[in-house]
Amino acid sequence: MNKLSVDQRTKVIACLVEGNSLRATSRLTDVAFNTVLKLLVDAGRACSDYQDKSFRNLKCRRLQCDEVWQFVGAKEKNVSVKQKRKGWGDVWTWTALDAETKLVPCWYVGTRDAYAAFHFMHDLKDRLASRVQLTTDGLRTYVEAVEDAFGSDIDYAQLVKIYGAAPEGSEVRYSPAQCMGARKAVVSGSPDFTHVSTSYTERNNLTMRMQIRRFTRLTNAFSKKVENHAAAIALHFMHYNFARIHQTLRITPAMAAGISDHVWSIEEIVNIVS
Repeated sequence: MNKLSVDQRTKVIACLVEGNSLRATSRLTDVAFNTVLKLLVDAGRACSDYQDKSFRNLKCRRLQCDEVWQFVGAKEKNVSVKQKRKGWGDVWTWTALDAETKLVPCWYVGTRDAYAAFHFMHDLKDRLASRVQLTTDGLRTYVEAVEDAFGSDIDYAQLVKIYGAAPEGSEVRYSPAQCMGARKAVVSGSPDFTHVSTSYTERNNLTMRMQIRRFTRLTNAFSKKVENHAAAIALHFMHYNFARIHQTLRITPAMAAGISDHVWSIEEIVNIVS
């Protein structure tokens, strides 16, 4: 890894954050596959640590949370017991997004159960400076997790979507059921119904699928190790928060949140990698 120049590292990271796979990045940059993979893991670890330290005492007012599905190695239904021990199977990425600045202050890669919800919500609580309004979908595990982390110091509502029958036939198996409507339910505090929405965080799910190659459906670019999966996500959010100008804000989310005073270059991201 030490043989790579800063310019080579910059080119590799630039390819990865723009949605290229590891092998495509290797071909485009003329860097060995294993070297690209090691740089991804090192960069992911550094980016995770940097954002963990930077996203503290945040002055967020309205947050939206959601979970996005992917798998490592194989889908849950096809995983053997031995493969499950290696971390294969369904993996969910829990994300929180500031509706005003579009900053993603924290995320969690794991299962979609009560343990993950509790861990995620406590992590989010530790990053906030004051009371916030929170909106999630209707997942039941959110309710107890939010109460355990925030107590009564939150204005919390759920947006529960109502779906019709799922499409039938093999040709539509990847099509979602039709959304017939949504119901806003107050869980705690006094949330402003005008801002009870998960639209921004759901749009962020699309951004993740577009920019992180291993989230692309119906390809063989899926993660083979959960550690690599987590590294790719951390690198993506570093680029999203600090280096990617948001289309509606015209600045980066980190600038909008007052964490950064400029648009980061890819080389700056490379420089935080030890």
